[in-house]
Amino acid sequence: MNIVLLEPEMPANTGNIGRTCVATGSRLHLIRPLGFQLNERMLKRAGLDYWDKLDVTVYDDYEDFLARHPGERIYMATTKGRKLYTDVHYAPDAYIMFGKESAGIPEEILLENQENCVRIPMWGDIRSLNLSNSVAVVLYEALRQNGFAEMTLQGELHRLRWKETV
Repeated sequence: MNIVLLEPEMPANTGNIGRTCVATGSRLHLIRPLGFQLNERMLKRAGLDYWDKLDVTVYDDYEDFLARHPGERIYMATTKGRKLYTDVHYAPDAYIMFGKESAGIPEEILLENQENCVRIPMWGDIRSLNLSNSVAVVLYEALRQNGFAEMTLQGELHRLRWKETV
């Protein structure tokens, strides 16, 4: 899977998302401008010792990202989506984009991609979930739809090795 963060602002969220990507074998795509430096302490702290294992690519801007991934279907997580995140089928190498914490994905991008917009249902007047929580919710649904691919096999091997040492 591919998680795309468009102009993320908070290093702790990006660090948590990076850790989730490592734990799921997903790739992380960061689109500038970023609200932090990639060497920032908070980013590394949230990602703990996993950051060096992360498959991450950084892009100059949204146009650079599109140019390097022509023709890819990109799902866009937004509170404005008509479809629930569970209503679509994610391919094993799907791209799922999330916007910056303060504003989400810009309206003009959403309007150009309405058929690919998905939302997480929420009760009441809450504006949105935390970015790292939203990524985890949608990513794990996409992985579930694909049978958790190699994650199940890797987890079973880990459990067997642990059982042998106990």
